[in-house]
Amino acid sequence: MDRTQGPKPRRSAARGSYAVGDERRARILDVAVEHFAQWGFHASSLARIAKDVGITQGGLLHHFRSKEDLLVSVLRHSDEQDAARFFAREPRSAVEAFEALVDLAAHNAARPGRTRMFNVLAAEAGERGHPAHGYFLRRYDTVIGKITKSLRAAVDRGELARDTDCEGIAAEIAAVMDGLQLQWALAPGSYDMAGRLRTYLDRLLRVATVDGSGLPAPV
Repeated sequence: MDRTQGPKPRRSAARGSYAVGDERRARILDVAVEHFAQWGFHASSLARIAKDVGITQGGLLHHFRSKEDLLVSVLRHSDEQDAARFFAREPRSAVEAFEALVDLAAHNAARPGRTRMFNVLAAEAGERGHPAHGYFLRRYDTVIGKITKSLRAAVDRGELARDTDCEGIAAEIAAVMDGLQLQWALAPGSYDMAGRLRTYLDRLLRVATVDGSGLPAPV
């Protein structure tokens, strides 16, 4: 018998086990999004989440140590996906930076569960004792910081006026995006979140750019 053939089935089985574990972890995250969106953090139950996944609560706790750990994992996973999809490289212009924000708004409109979850948790996290309080503080610092950096780069390139209040505009953009998202969540079928954000960012650019140009017309 060829002795080199012996371990291969075990390695294959191990890889299969890892794949099943990764798939189950992803399923737990997806179900948790829907539960947090519907009931918020405090009223959501690990037992109900596990039941909807089709596993026991003990099986869920094998992947996530606690409900707090699950919540943070859900939020971090969502941020990582967005960063990889929309912000993997530095924008080459203010227009490119703003187009990425419009694309993100359109993506959020296509995933209502995640968007509702964000709205619910952001409101809950105003309480200092909420497990996502620190996350949302850091998130806004990061988001505003990234937009500020893009705007300052545009000033340095001569696209935006030298006296542009980059940090103030970045904070305003973050607030407008979240405000539009809240309005969209109330009537998603009748409200064009990405379109309204584009209109706002176009108006903002026409005021801030040296040549008065805005966003190009959508294709």
